[in-house]
Amino acid sequence: MHQLRLLGSLVLLALLLLVSRRSEASIYNILGFFSKIELPPHASSTIARCRQLDMQAGPSDDFWSRSASDRFEPGTKPILIQDGKIWTGGENGTEIICGDVLLEKGLIKSISRFSVESLLAYGSDIVVVDAKGSWITPGIVDVHSHLGDASSPALSGAVDDNSGKGTIQPWLRSLDGLNTHDESYQLSIAGGVTTSLILPGSASAIGGQAFVMKLRETKERSPSSMLLEPPYHINSSFPDPNLPPRWRHMKHACGENPSDEYNDTRMDTIWEFRKAYNKATQIKERQDEYCAQALSGNWEGLGEFPDDLQWEALVDVVRGRVKVNTHCYEAVDLDGLVRLSNEFKFPIAAFHHASEAYLVPDLLKKAYGQTPAVALFATNGRYKREAYRASEFAPRILAKHGITVVMKSDHPVLNSRYLLYEAQQAYFYGLPENLALASVTSNSAKVIGMDHRIGHIKEGYDADLVIWDSHPLALGATPSQVFIDGIPQLDSPYVVHKPNHFQVTPKVPNFDKQADEAVEYEGLPPLTPTKARHDTTIFLNVKAVFERTTGAVQQVFSAQDEAELGVVVTRNGSIVCSGERVSCYTPAFFGADAQVVDLEGGSISPGLVSFGSPLGLQHIDLEPSTQDGYVFDPFSPKGVPEIVGGDYALVHAVDGLEYGSRDALLAYRAGVTTGITAPSHKGFFAGLGTSFSLGAAHRLEPGAVLTETTAVHVSVRHIGTPSVSTQIAVLRRLLLGPQEGAAGYWFNKVKEGEIPLVVEAHSADIIATLAILKSEVEAETRKTLKLTITGGTEAHLLAKELAEAHIGVILSPSRPFPYVWEDRRILPGPPITRDSAIVNLIENGVVVGIGCEEIWSARNLPFDVAWAAIEAGGRLSREQAFAIGSTNIEKLLGSKVDSDKTDLVATQRGDLLDGSRVAAVISPTRQGVFVFS
Repeated sequence: MHQLRLLGSLVLLALLLLVSRRSEASIYNILGFFSKIELPPHASSTIARCRQLDMQAGPSDDFWSRSASDRFEPGTKPILIQDGKIWTGGENGTEIICGDVLLEKGLIKSISRFSVESLLAYGSDIVVVDAKGSWITPGIVDVHSHLGDASSPALSGAVDDNSGKGTIQPWLRSLDGLNTHDESYQLSIAGGVTTSLILPGSASAIGGQAFVMKLRETKERSPSSMLLEPPYHINSSFPDPNLPPRWRHMKHACGENPSDEYNDTRMDTIWEFRKAYNKATQIKERQDEYCAQALSGNWEGLGEFPDDLQWEALVDVVRGRVKVNTHCYEAVDLDGLVRLSNEFKFPIAAFHHASEAYLVPDLLKKAYGQTPAVALFATNGRYKREAYRASEFAPRILAKHGITVVMKSDHPVLNSRYLLYEAQQAYFYGLPENLALASVTSNSAKVIGMDHRIGHIKEGYDADLVIWDSHPLALGATPSQVFIDGIPQLDSPYVVHKPNHFQVTPKVPNFDKQADEAVEYEGLPPLTPTKARHDTTIFLNVKAVFERTTGAVQQVFSAQDEAELGVVVTRNGSIVCSGERVSCYTPAFFGADAQVVDLEGGSISPGLVSFGSPLGLQHIDLEPSTQDGYVFDPFSPKGVPEIVGGDYALVHAVDGLEYGSRDALLAYRAGVTTGITAPSHKGFFAGLGTSFSLGAAHRLEPGAVLTETTAVHVSVRHIGTPSVSTQIAVLRRLLLGPQEGAAGYWFNKVKEGEIPLVVEAHSADIIATLAILKSEVEAETRKTLKLTITGGTEAHLLAKELAEAHIGVILSPSRPFPYVWEDRRILPGPPITRDSAIVNLIENGVVVGIGCEEIWSARNLPFDVAWAAIEAGGRLSREQAFAIGSTNIEKLLGSKVDSDKTDLVATQRGDLLDGSRVAAVISPTRQGVFVFS
């Protein structure tokens, strides 16, 4: 028996030597030679598999010697990009090279200055692109996307991001639901996104396996052909063990999402995690024991290799060969997953959302094996309880603690076309420039295990890069060309030519104090401004003053140069003098009882107006106890209770106002001083809108309510019941009679032209029908019906007709996206189309405003307005830009405030649309100046 085992060991040695050389034929020759020894038929493959168990995932040994990309499309010509300012991703994101980039066979072949002589070998095959000194970066990498699995436009036949059939499902694969007809692909490419990690949703604790995908269309047109380094498991339950393992990816989630989906508690979710990992660990241990015996040459009683198709992916997690991406927000959940990683000894690649990660950096460093990266939104927060302490300063705080920060879209939660905007905001609030760019390129590539081929501009890397029309961190930066695998993705792109200052690193305010306070107050720092101590406030070193006139914005002062900066004097919140220093800075205005604010070359401009979200009616979107709630729907089976007034009741938004929400105060600090809102609703009827101050503490405060009733609001959409034609029929009756109840009273005011009718409508077909209905009413009454369309995604298709009918439009969102079918005919703007929807409508004579969709985004209205102006390429004046975010909205929504009673915003070192910090709000209605520290 001893001799038999010795012989078996010799056979094993021969097998090991040959397996290491991957010579399967020779293995079987040896097995034939020793045929008298009873070895299982799977011995060779089993030994190979056992040897592979200890191999770590990553590129193969011969990867670095490749001369062509595995994704190279035959027939693709070499491309030379000349004269670029190249952000390579090297040296921690600080390396910038001025030169040329040669792309060939899907790879970056060289980075240098090329002479004409050096290109002669290519003959006429090479394509030369003159970057003209433009910035060039690696392609944008999105570490958290549901593109293709949560398709756009959203249709019930293509919702494949969440299963909902079990808390633990590591066997599911996002690849199996990947829709190649999602309209987001080309839009995201137009934003410079070249690669995305497609994650399952977060309804389950373990939602399944994720896959890295390049966004370009392939000749095969299949989901599999879009994958980047897919694990070999996609074509085999148990792949050839002679192949080196590639990185795999998996989605985990904790906290509210799995709890809500399965009616569980956090305790239940963590227990489900532990059960699953215990099972995976047990399988791993059986495999290790099996291999130890097989590799010792003792095959007696071994049988088949212990495997389980359902659990093999989770077994790979505990072997450290899977990038685990975990949806977790709060410290309690982060702590639970860190403990889980240590209990079962697996690394976590990144915590996603992680709204409290910046408060517990030392906890993250205790995770098993490595400190997880943190994937964040820039300003999207407070939409549920676990996101309530989210901070715009989180990226900078985490980076200061040495933790890798990446920005993500969670597409379509945020449109991944604008993922770079997340990095721009992170930079604005203090993330260093090199790390801000790395957060969507090199560091993102590293987090998903692909930094050996993407995320850098480096010889031998994939030819994925973007030429930008401005500095990538400048607001509105847009690709002038995108390359994926060396293939240009934009056909005849429209490029907006921007001033020189857009080509340099943007200047940003200093938020050191605010970042420190975010930690000091555990994510809830005080936001309320301080009212100026004295009746008189003097603003020094003012560069420009913009004021509201009747229905417009006008510049009333502009300093000719830095030596002649002006002065503005206010008393009790009203301007009493503005202009040159000699005119206003006099003893009559200056004294011990005046507060002085130095704007350091800043400006004074109108406060902006928020509309489109339930700002003022809620604190936390997903917590019913923190909000006004939804109005009764007269089309529902139960209708509206008689005690409310029956089906003809109209609800007043002013009665449900909730002041002092964090989102309202954050918007106020950003220069958005007024909110206009309609009652929250899910159907046709909304009710009566109201206009109010975002800075007020309560309704009884002077100036808290600006216009009690602004307009009648309804929605006409294809979503829900009843039919669109039924909704139009009801609207026709309400307008043309007979009119009954409260609705009759207010619709009569609409019919008489006393207040506007505001209709949420996105489809051009619905908007056209509403225009016809308007003309019907006007033909009967001989009066002008004030009609405003909100949403308005497809309004650009009717721009001329809307102008002729005097129908205004509030675009919400301001940058369109095909969320649902009635949104699909968008006008995307540069680089896909010359005009944005905003410019198209304005140039056709339509009065336009821009809105926001969620309460957290109200604070970003200054960015949205500025972006619209930038995208217009000089076709919108500064005054017009301010108007689309202020006076136009008030006009279209029926807010009646005298121009001399509206709030003004004072900013330091620039104006409100330059990204300058707001220093104070000048409020006539609240009778004071409110100063931000």
